[in-house]
Amino acid sequence: MKLLIFIVLILVSPLNQAKDIQYVSDQLVITLRTGQGSTYQIIRTLPSGTKLEVLEVTDTGYARVKTEGGTEGWIRSQYLSPEPIARLKLEAVEKKLNKLKSENTGLRAETQKLRKQRHELESKNRDLLARVKAAESELSRLGEVAAKPILLDKENRKLQQQNISLEKKLQMMAQENQVLKDRSQREWFIAGAVVLLGGIFLGLLLPKIRWKKKSSWK
Repeated sequence: MKLLIFIVLILVSPLNQAKDIQYVSDQLVITLRTGQGSTYQIIRTLPSGTKLEVLEVTDTGYARVKTEGGTEGWIRSQYLSPEPIARLKLEAVEKKLNKLKSENTGLRAETQKLRKQRHELESKNRDLLARVKAAESELSRLGEVAAKPILLDKENRKLQQQNISLEKKLQMMAQENQVLKDRSQREWFIAGAVVLLGGIFLGLLLPKIRWKKKSSWK
């Protein structure tokens, strides 16, 4: 804490400037007069800690100064201090600390806001990933559905080829069957002719055999 106050004091200390800036030292009230001495007219009173611009310092122990409002006059130089009084330093430190606290509060709020935004983005990212996965699954399903007509067409063509082949085989079998039928009919016809001829031959031959037997018996 002491180190922080020391740093803040350094920050609020006046920088090297062209103007000679000094402060009314720890006195209750001093007078700003029109000249160097207590006999001169009082322009105004200056409380301790008043910031003044030193315009001139004399060997008589007086300094010509100008207030922040632009009023010029003379005061005793012994009442001037190049550093702000302790009260002003403390006020400056407190002001700086309050500013730092305010900035810290703002940073915390900003950090909380960023964390909330990060959580929202992570949630949106998860949602988008789920949507992408669902879209990929749907695309795969549609691809399968789209591929089915192609597969069915190929299968249909294959079945058509098989059907044509079977029809050819059936035609060949029908032709072979017809040939077999024709052959069977010819064979039956020949067999019937043979039987008929055999019957005729036997019909002619048997009477002769009987006649010969009768002749031999006589």
